Amino acid sequence: MNIYEIFNETQEDLTEQMEKLKELLVFALKREALKNVEFNVILVDSDTIHEINKTYRKVDRVTDVISFALEDHPDIQLDHRVLGDIYICVEKAREQAMTYEHSFLRELAFLMIHGLLHLLGYDHQTAEEEKIMFQKQDDILNEFGIRREG
Repeated sequence: MNIYEIFNETQEDLTEQMEKLKELLVFALKREALKNVEFNVILVDSDTIHEINKTYRKVDRVTDVISFALEDHPDIQLDHRVLGDIYICVEKAREQAMTYEHSFLRELAFLMIHGLLHLLGYDHQTAEEEKIMFQKQDDILNEFGIRREG
């Protein structure tokens, strides 16, 4: 059984977006044949993600998404996979949606899947890794029906 939750820690009403994001998670977990995983998605404001970025990554700026992968820690041994947490900056997502000329939902969905793939061990440090990870992101989003155009 998969255990996941989406938490809205902002002052915005994101009920509609959160429902669609939950549907996307069900789809993505099934598509990737993931069972017995646990993780959280936390929607936060710019100040919160800035502080998280500064405290844990030593980067003094706002960012769009940060993933904390617990499986990176060999001391954690459980009967199911506790993947970690994904923090998404709602304000940054809204800004990027306008920049990239697609919907706010599409940007939130992209950031969530991006974060989930990081929790699963995907990365984009090299051109080859980036190609694999970004193709998987696009495939998941397109198959679910959230395309770039909106």
